[in-house]
Amino acid sequence: MTRPVRLITELVGTFIFLSVIALSGPVGPLAPLAIGTALMAMVYMGGHISGAHYNPAVSFGAFLSRKLGAVDMAGYWVAQLVGAALAFTFGYLVSNHTPGIHPGPKVQVFQALAVEIVFTAALVLVVLAVAATKATQGNSFYGLAIGFTIMAAVFTGGPISGGAFNPAVGFGATLGSALYGSGGWSDLWIYVVGPFIGAASGAGIHRLLVGGEVTHT
Repeated sequence: MTRPVRLITELVGTFIFLSVIALSGPVGPLAPLAIGTALMAMVYMGGHISGAHYNPAVSFGAFLSRKLGAVDMAGYWVAQLVGAALAFTFGYLVSNHTPGIHPGPKVQVFQALAVEIVFTAALVLVVLAVAATKATQGNSFYGLAIGFTIMAAVFTGGPISGGAFNPAVGFGATLGSALYGSGGWSDLWIYVVGPFIGAASGAGIHRLLVGGEVTHT
């Protein structure tokens, strides 16, 4: 696929996926189910076009694993961040509510950061293993595996860290809260630093498991 088509896929997929996140608050305890299902659907929608990252940390993990070039990674990041800003703006316009994102009550910063690192590492490891490895090429379960990974992460880690596992989620939710609510930017770094460390960790583990396989997308 041409680069513009891949970038449009990343923007659209990120927008739809993050719109579900922005609007998932009223769903309550079932919000992780909605989020994981939305990601699964968008992965099947765009996996064969762009790789269906929808997450700067996943793109970074693909770059570190030499599955994505630096220029493409930068383009993916721009598309994902624009999609995130549009998603949380849309969420506010249709619901008059902007959720923001913060660690849970009485959660220490290092606890939230650890959760973001571990579950982003799991996500990146799964993405690389099921959607970017020759041994699993052409499989039909990759969307399920990725969707269920984020669903499990949000169910278990969300109450601790806020459950981003994605710098675009952290950026979009923080931007929405700052623009349309009374939120600030003080916690954003958790959702940037944690996922990027997690992505590097996941890519490193994947490299140990499968060796130096190289396939630029």
